Amino acid sequence: MMLGLLLARAGVRVVVLEKHADFLRDFRGDTVHPSTLEVMHELGLLDKFLSRPHQRLEEIGGRIAGQRVRLADFSHLPTHARFIALMPQWDFLNFIAEEARKCPSFELRMQSEVTQLIQQGDTVIGLRARGPEGEFAVHADLSIGADGRSSPVRSMAGLLVEDLGAPMDVLWMRLSKRDSDSTQALGYIGQGHVLVLLDRGDYWQCAFVIPKGQYDELQRQPIEGLHHEIETLVPFLADRTRELGSWQDVRLLTVKVDRLRQWYRPGLLCIGDAAHAMSPIGGVGINLAIQDAVAAANLLAPALRSGQVPVRVLARVQRRRELPTRLTQSAQLGIQNGLIRPTLAGQAPSVPLLARVLEAVPPLRRVSARMLGLGLRPEHVDAALRTPAA
Repeated sequence: MMLGLLLARAGVRVVVLEKHADFLRDFRGDTVHPSTLEVMHELGLLDKFLSRPHQRLEEIGGRIAGQRVRLADFSHLPTHARFIALMPQWDFLNFIAEEARKCPSFELRMQSEVTQLIQQGDTVIGLRARGPEGEFAVHADLSIGADGRSSPVRSMAGLLVEDLGAPMDVLWMRLSKRDSDSTQALGYIGQGHVLVLLDRGDYWQCAFVIPKGQYDELQRQPIEGLHHEIETLVPFLADRTRELGSWQDVRLLTVKVDRLRQWYRPGLLCIGDAAHAMSPIGGVGINLAIQDAVAAANLLAPALRSGQVPVRVLARVQRRRELPTRLTQSAQLGIQNGLIRPTLAGQAPSVPLLARVLEAVPPLRRVSARMLGLGLRPEHVDAALRTPAA
C-alpha cells in the first residue's frame, strides 16, 4: 500500500490487489515507529494521520523476573514524532488507501487474489488473479510481491528462502483494560512465560509467547490453564482472564524468521515480509516493510516512468535494504536464543547485562531508542515523490 501510494504520487500507474473484502483483521501488528511517522511527515500527512485514534508509547520498558527495566526513551529523537503510535493496522491501511485513491494513476482492487504469474521466458510480465467477477489478468512492467511471510508470489516465482529459525509462536487475544491498570511495562518475562501488552485504548491486545509447535497440545487442555499462566505473570489481569471463554477467543501467529537469498527476478521484486519475515520482537516488521517501500519507490520511480525496469535496479533495492534487514534479524535471533528460548524452556530468567546498563544509565536509552525507532538505515522520501504528480 505504501509503495503504491508513493509510485502513484510519482505519476506511475499502479494496481494494488488485496484478496480480502476489507482490511479488518484483528491481531496484526499495531506499532507505527518514529521512522514511519517521519515518512508521513515528509508526505505532508502526519497531522492528518495522527488525528485518527491511537495511543502513544514514548518509552519502552518491561518486567523481567519481577524487576522493572526501561529500555528505550524516544523523547529525544531527531524526528517530528518522538513516540511509537499504536494504531490498528486496518486504520493504517485504510488511511493509506484513502490518500492513494486521490492519485488518478492508483487503483485498488479488493477481493482479488493472485493465482498465477504471467511469464515471457524468464521475465515476469504480469499476473493472473481471481476477483468477484471471475478471472482477470494484469500486465505490468513490474510486479511486486508484498503479500507477507507466507507469500504465494515468492513461491510462484521460485525464489529461494533461507529459514533462520524461531523457537516460539505467539497467541494473540484481547482482554479489557481498566483505568487502574499499570502502563509501566510493555512486556513481562517470568519463568516459562512471556507476555506483551499493547494498549488499544479500551482493551489490551495481548501476545502470549509459547514454545514453537505447542499450540495443538495446549488446545487439548482446558482454557483455564492459560488463565492461570497469565494471572501468575501479570497479576492485575486476574479479574478478567475469564473473558477468554474458550480457545476460539485465541488466535495463533506462527512465528517465522527468514529471508530470500535474492529478492527479485526480471519483472518481479519482493519487499517486506515477503522478502524477509521478521520476528515480532521489537514490533519492527511493519516499519522495515515501510522502509523497503520508500527505498523501492525512490529507486524504481524513474525507471517505471520510462517503462523499463532493468534487473540492476531491482538488485539496487535489495542491496540498499539487505544490510539493515540482516542486522535487525541478527539482533532478534540473539534475543530469541539468549532470553526467549531458555525462558520458555523453564529456566528462571535474569535481567540481561544490556538491560541492566540501560536501566542504570538513562542517556543510553536514547541510543537504543534511535536504533529501535529509526532503524539501521532510515529511508527518506525523495523530494520528487513528496508532492503528487499533476
